Amino acid sequence: MSEEGLLDLARAAGIAVDWVDAAGAPRRVTPEVLRNILNALGLPCGTQVRVEESRAQLATAKDIQPPLVTADAGKSIVLPMRHQGAARITSEDGTRQGAPLVRRRDGSCRLDAGLEPGYYQLEVADQSITLAVAPQTCFRLGDIVEEPRLWGLAVQLYGLRRQGDSGIGDTGAVRALVSAAARYGADAIALSPVHALFAADAKHFSPYSPSSRLFLNPLLVDPAAVFGADRVAAATLAATSGATNLETGDLIDWPATAANKFALLRALFESFSGNDGDPRAADFAQFRRMGGDLLERHALFEALHAARLKADPRQWNWRDWPSEWRNPVSPTVAQFAAEHAREITFHVFMQWLADRAFAAAQTHARQAGMRIGLISDLAVGMDSGGSHAWSQPDDLLVGLNVGAPPDIFNPAGQNWGLTAFSPRGLKAGGFAPFLATLRTAMRHAGGVRIDHAMSLMRLWVIPEGAPPADGAYLTYPFNDFLRLVKLESARHRAVVVAEDLGTVPPGFQNQLDRAGIAGMRVLWFERAAEKFTPPRRWSSHAVAMTSTHDLPTVAGWWRGADIETRERLQILGSNGGTQAQQDQRQADRTQLWKAFRSAGVADAPMPASNDTAPVVDAAVKFVGATPSPLAILPLEDALGLTEQPNLPGTIDEHPNWRRRYQPTADQIFNDPAVAARALSLGMRSRT
Repeated sequence: MSEEGLLDLARAAGIAVDWVDAAGAPRRVTPEVLRNILNALGLPCGTQVRVEESRAQLATAKDIQPPLVTADAGKSIVLPMRHQGAARITSEDGTRQGAPLVRRRDGSCRLDAGLEPGYYQLEVADQSITLAVAPQTCFRLGDIVEEPRLWGLAVQLYGLRRQGDSGIGDTGAVRALVSAAARYGADAIALSPVHALFAADAKHFSPYSPSSRLFLNPLLVDPAAVFGADRVAAATLAATSGATNLETGDLIDWPATAANKFALLRALFESFSGNDGDPRAADFAQFRRMGGDLLERHALFEALHAARLKADPRQWNWRDWPSEWRNPVSPTVAQFAAEHAREITFHVFMQWLADRAFAAAQTHARQAGMRIGLISDLAVGMDSGGSHAWSQPDDLLVGLNVGAPPDIFNPAGQNWGLTAFSPRGLKAGGFAPFLATLRTAMRHAGGVRIDHAMSLMRLWVIPEGAPPADGAYLTYPFNDFLRLVKLESARHRAVVVAEDLGTVPPGFQNQLDRAGIAGMRVLWFERAAEKFTPPRRWSSHAVAMTSTHDLPTVAGWWRGADIETRERLQILGSNGGTQAQQDQRQADRTQLWKAFRSAGVADAPMPASNDTAPVVDAAVKFVGATPSPLAILPLEDALGLTEQPNLPGTIDEHPNWRRRYQPTADQIFNDPAVAARALSLGMRSRT
């Protein structure tokens, strides 16, 4: 078989056969890796005949008229169709207009209609195409206030506390935090992901490994937003036990907490479903109707997943189920749905509660004076054993995981154990799953953070079972994605923040900037050689922050606690031994304190490594002095905590995604140090 033929097939499939590693060295993907990825993409290539068949498959797909075409407002639209003559365009309000199609030399057509942003139906002969016409930019912070100098908190939602929370942070605690933070001029609360996890298995609790990004995690819901405090208190007494012990722990016991919370939600469901006169019944029915097949299939998966696990604990992943259970429209599954209709309704009920509770939290934030309110977090992918993959497998790259190639910090590369959208599946389906995901993230938020935003352009994909290094970059329809993000952002009036940290493709950040998408700038990375970048030289188009959930807190970094933890867990990496890293950290401390003094946010001699409070104070002021339109302070740094929420490279060895904040949400700003840090950021909006 010709290697050139294999390379050509890979390129046609969107695989980058050549790439540049973190050290700037050119690399080429091996033929074996290419074959493994192509096979996973449904493009067999074991023989020359197979290669030619797969190339023909791609060529045929390219000639099929896509159901949705993206375009820019006011500009000509190029359509991959061979018609010419008159076309009919129908806008969302039903207005119709005619427009001529002009044939181009390459066989495509040009539509000159000067359309405004929105969705349109284009009809030509017997064909109908959706046109998604994007504005020039997303809804931006500058659209909220002319010279934005806003600030907000980044919060691990599950870690918040309030009395009666059943042992996990919820929307009630968010509302309490909103009330407190708004008094100090905060305009945003950036939440950890709230995607649906696995109701049948609470041991899978990473917020970045969801079952589905189209639905919400009911464990994060305060049902009092719908049923009122008295009714919830009565249901709590009747249904749960041991909640007080769960609420007082420093770490979340996810299985015990989930059992407790689901018992409460089930008690509320029983009283609700048995009361035909409940005034909320009409709202629930409307929510279910609007949710359609996607909602029903998610609820069905949750019920079926629990049943399969009970029958055989080894059948956690739906791909290990008997074939009749793997198909969501099989007669066997239909029979299960009929026999378990009430259980399916319970899962729909929990999604209704979650939707209404997050809506109430965002409404509360805006009423409290926050100009953004909640910022949701959109995880980069989802678990291939979850609801979305079972319900809509053609949407995803089932059989491929996503991660990152080897670099200086992760010499073996990274496999995140997630799958992601299929580029071919997206185009064939009119980008429906991408749009549904965006709309879910923006539905009850004033902004959205896109995790690993480079996924809009490319993703490092790895065949299941292969090491992370045996992967390749898969190209995504970046321009289409940007247009859809801009359009949905404008329609929802939601700002967009991109996590653009790590190995960033050339020109990527400039393209985000032109689209009105704010990048992220983090204190630890804003440096040239040994020196930290002065605040005045930070980007005025990106969100500024002290740290992120995957990085050391300011106090932890200053103490060197992250190095000590990595040494204890034997995951120091290739940057020298413990002493070498501690020596380097001491040099970095000196440089950071010099930067603080030069910026005028500190004037005392450099504190000792165990004296973290003045360092946290200075770091907050330092970030607040940047020209960033939005400064985000992780709640861990507001509180001066040492431990970070997540330590990459660990699973059970470290209590990732389990830590709870010590004060209750309404008491956090009672600490004078926290209040002072908030006030220092609050000065941004008044300067």
